[in-house]
Formats: sequence, structure tokens, C-alpha cells
Amino acid sequence: MDSTPITINYVPDGDDWTITVDAGPESTTAHAPGLIAARDSADQIVEKILTGKKQRTVVHLLEGDAFAFTTAYLTARHGMTTSYSAGPAEAGAPDSAPTEAGTDPEEPASAAG
Repeated sequence: MDSTPITINYVPDGDDWTITVDAGPESTTAHAPGLIAARDSADQIVEKILTGKKQRTVVHLLEGDAFAFTTAYLTARHGMTTSYSAGPAEAGAPDSAPTEAGTDPEEPASAAG
């Protein structure tokens, strides 16, 4: 039994995407206009590869990162916008800038010593 997953790597190319489907000895490259179309194209390629074969695991990667692909795909699918450069610490940061000590009426001012 072959337990090697089929990997699909998506690489942005302007507004288009390059898709590389790697199924062990078989590898296919395609291009699509947009991430949703790229995912659909990748699914069609996988169906051709698996014709008559037992189903295997398929892993979708955005430039080698499965989490990044999932985030980008769900964002595109649901029409949301996001910045992919924000790290985990930035993602949870508050919208307003912090205040200096002593300028917030509810925060006690510290004595200079």
C-alpha cells in the first residue's frame, strides 16, 4: 500500500497561480487565473492521476506551507481580505496605539526618581 501523499504546491504568479502536482513518479504543472480556479484545476489533475487507483491523501501547499494555503484559500473562497505578512503576534495586536504611562486618566502616573 502506498501511503505517500499527493502534494500540490501553489505559487503566485501575479494574479495567476502555478500549480505543481507531485504524485511520486508522476508530476504535473498547470496554471490558473486565481486561487479558487487553481484549486479546481488541481482537483481535476488529482482525479486523472487517481483514476482506477485507491484514494490517497492530498496535501495542498502555498509555497510549501499547508497552513498558508488553507488561510489563503478560505480567505479567497469567502471573499475576505487579509495581509499575509502579519505574524501571529501582529494578528492579535490591538487596533489603537498604547498610551504612555501617566497620560491615561485611569492609569497611575509613576514618580520620577
